[in-house]
Amino acid sequence: MPLYLNEDQAMLADTVTGFLADEGSIKKQLRHFRDINCQDGFGHALWKQFAEMGLTGMLAAEADGGLGMGHVEAGVVLKEIGRNLTPSPFLTTSVMGVTALSEASADLKGRYLPGVIAGDAVLAIAIDEGAKHRPERIAARAERSGNGFRLSGKKDFVVQGASADAIIVAARTSGSDSDADGITLFAVPKDAAGVGHNSVRLVDSAMASHVTFDNVELDGSAVIGEVDGGRALLNKVLSAGRLGAAAEQTGVASGAFDITTNYLKTRKQFGQLIGEFQALQHRAAHLYSEIEIADATVMKAQQLLDAGSEKAELMVAVAKAKAGKASSLAVREGVQMHGGVGMTDEFDIGLYMKRDRALAEFLGDQYYHAQKVAELSGY
Repeated sequence: MPLYLNEDQAMLADTVTGFLADEGSIKKQLRHFRDINCQDGFGHALWKQFAEMGLTGMLAAEADGGLGMGHVEAGVVLKEIGRNLTPSPFLTTSVMGVTALSEASADLKGRYLPGVIAGDAVLAIAIDEGAKHRPERIAARAERSGNGFRLSGKKDFVVQGASADAIIVAARTSGSDSDADGITLFAVPKDAAGVGHNSVRLVDSAMASHVTFDNVELDGSAVIGEVDGGRALLNKVLSAGRLGAAAEQTGVASGAFDITTNYLKTRKQFGQLIGEFQALQHRAAHLYSEIEIADATVMKAQQLLDAGSEKAELMVAVAKAKAGKASSLAVREGVQMHGGVGMTDEFDIGLYMKRDRALAEFLGDQYYHAQKVAELSGY
């Protein structure tokens, strides 16, 4: 498979690039909603514009009212979201949430997918139960109760959790906390009794929630997929989310690189443009190479995931690790090349560093995924 966009994907990229550079810009979105202390952390009007362009349902099947596109196309959107630091529920809702609902009942799809596709609804994903991403261990429990389940436990750093119309929760329905089997996914409605939120603002100004479930009563229709057999679906959702986060990280890296190279072309020191200093040229060239490699790695993983390849899981881990490394390098080099002003709020480069830190931890940092690559490779 060639590592470049086909004609249709390139047309999508052209459209999304212009749209987000204008409507999704840092000034219009990130700074605006941060400065007004928005408790959702994103703009609903922009989310509605996403829907009008067909972006919110691009991964949903055509039979469900979506566009039936793949992860390559979703990655085109996510890269531009990263490049412009656009606050948006696209990753958690249109990528992870829609992936989870792909195996839901017709009733459950009908309850939530139309709202997502119309830009009227948001989904949140609740997996982690601590400061670090460790989905291998799930302690939140859902016990049989009549014809349904009673859900108890907690989930941490649920992005847009308090704003979501439904929270897709991974809970244990059998076995011990570290068992691979015994996992079930549930769609918990926002108005369910017993759901508590402690909302926090993340380093990149996004909103997340520490969610508690206190004997939340759920009927059988809230189950997504099979009872006790949800680990495979959970892994599918995680792969989609990790790869989406990697695509967004390449956008963050590219955005940081662009504003840094522009700064090198305008900032003078001792009467000379700093971009003419050979040492900085070497660092910029090295950074460009790392971003290009990360881009290619992410696209390869997207293609494998769309093709249903058995190698997809390994390549997703490679992509998340590589994109994380490239993005971290881009924002650190950007701040250093800006000098002291790079740490001030007046310059956007510091905002890229903050988004990088949030994405780095989301669904596992580069070290978690490097270890996963080693394990999947037999080490």
